[in-house]
Amino acid sequence: QVQLVESGGGLVQAGDSLRLSCAASKSTSSLYAWGWFRQAPGKEREFVSAISGSAGRTYSADSAKGRFTISRDDAKNMMYLQMNSLKPEDTAVYYCAGRHSGGTYVPSRVESYTYWGQGTQVTVSS
Repeated sequence: QVQLVESGGGLVQAGDSLRLSCAASKSTSSLYAWGWFRQAPGKEREFVSAISGSAGRTYSADSAKGRFTISRDDAKNMMYLQMNSLKPEDTAVYYCAGRHSGGTYVPSRVESYTYWGQGTQVTVSS
């Protein structure tokens, strides 16, 4: 079992940047793939970005491409989401997620993940 804790959310203005962090309770070795999702009020949870267990392969939703960057630091059991040029429509609760998955598979579906954090609120004002 892996516990995940997100941090780094907050209230920012449009155009600002934020870096979200996700701390894992145990070693985040190359056997785990990791992802970020978000959920706005009244909407379903949606995929943002993910990174594979090995080789650092990443995949992002169109809404995140060019603005958000996912990364991982297995030595620190951490995963990050650097968010630049934030827009009001990025406002949501952001969740990190993980699953056992070695190789270059980059899952993008909610049901593909086993472990979830409690979420961190990101609010972008116009």
